[in-house]
Amino acid sequence: MRVAVVGAGIIGVTTAYELACDGHEVTVFERRASVAAEASFANAGVIAPGQVMPWAAPGMPFKVMKHLLSRHAPVRFGPGTLAAAAWLWRFLRACRKDVHVANRTSMQGLAHFSREHLNGLASSLRLQFEQANGYLVLMRTPRALAQAQAGISLLRELGVTFEVVDAARCRALEPGLSPDAPLHAAIHLPQDGVGNCRQFAHLMKARAQALGARFRFGHDVHRVTPGNGVELLFAGSEQAGEPQAEVFDAVVVCAGPQAGALLRPIGITLPLLPVYGYSLTAPIRHIEGVRDTGPRSALMDERYKVAISRLGERIRIAGSAEIGGRPDDLRPDALRTLYKVLEDWFPGAADLPKAQHWKGARPMLPDGPPVLGASGAPGIWLNLGHGSSGWALSCGSARVVADLIGGRTPVIDVSRLGIERVR
Repeated sequence: MRVAVVGAGIIGVTTAYELACDGHEVTVFERRASVAAEASFANAGVIAPGQVMPWAAPGMPFKVMKHLLSRHAPVRFGPGTLAAAAWLWRFLRACRKDVHVANRTSMQGLAHFSREHLNGLASSLRLQFEQANGYLVLMRTPRALAQAQAGISLLRELGVTFEVVDAARCRALEPGLSPDAPLHAAIHLPQDGVGNCRQFAHLMKARAQALGARFRFGHDVHRVTPGNGVELLFAGSEQAGEPQAEVFDAVVVCAGPQAGALLRPIGITLPLLPVYGYSLTAPIRHIEGVRDTGPRSALMDERYKVAISRLGERIRIAGSAEIGGRPDDLRPDALRTLYKVLEDWFPGAADLPKAQHWKGARPMLPDGPPVLGASGAPGIWLNLGHGSSGWALSCGSARVVADLIGGRTPVIDVSRLGIERVR
């Protein structure tokens, strides 16, 4: 079949590759000039399936309200929060225990399948990208460890490989950790880790192209018209005049938060909300005669919900969940939290004058899992709503959607990943 993919973030690129592997004639439309130019550009890079959970969980509304009283709150509300009221209401309803457990099970299945598939691709295709194994969830106080017991029990129930380690073991695993930072214990997940999402996306683009996939950058899709032949209306940045139309056998929408505007005219309304995340990336400081003081792999500050990642010769600090913000408004309070966490754990490790700041919109559905598969409109397929777990879920989601388009049964249970769940 002739298949168009709308969006070339990590979700769109991996989808294009899987479809090309299945023998489809694939064309990718991307409004930016490159792959992974938006939400996939500078994310934390953490791949930790055991930590992929719906935000909508029992007790979460209380935790969010409590965080709002903190100077370094992991959740913030931006100027457009009122417009998100309907989304927040659905989020609250999804915090019921039965809904949370079902969604958690679904996300866990997809996350573990996705990591397995990513590792298989990296091995079979001999992909060389920045990555490291090992993930530490740092807890500063005994109280933090006590509060983490429910999560620890859940990891055990899910069969995740982990161990609870004391401060001395933490510092043996990550020698660069500041001896002055308060540290009581950590959850060590040796099979999890970090990988450069953007670098992986570029490698997968090249592999997809080798299989015949075409990428049209600077092409903004204005409309999709479903039917036996799906008409795509688009405009290219290098083209003058009226938008052009092209017909495909199928279209897969992987356009992130922009997907809503594309789908609403054909009667598909999804409760997608851009939840903004922040990151700062800086080179590791190297001083002659002094050992490298940066992290070896990936860590999470449990108190501030901020990730610290080693990406080659750079250190990345990523976190915050800003609801109702604007993409061009980098809030100083969010950046201050990132700098605080960096200086708490790895003081002096980064060349801060060269730090780059980033803010990206993560497309989130209120109950947690993404929507994969048929849209209900003829010829239109969806791979949307991965939120902050897009990198961790990308390879598995792409394979699931390719299987569904090809009429095959996916290897995991996808009963809660269809559009019926959110309609």
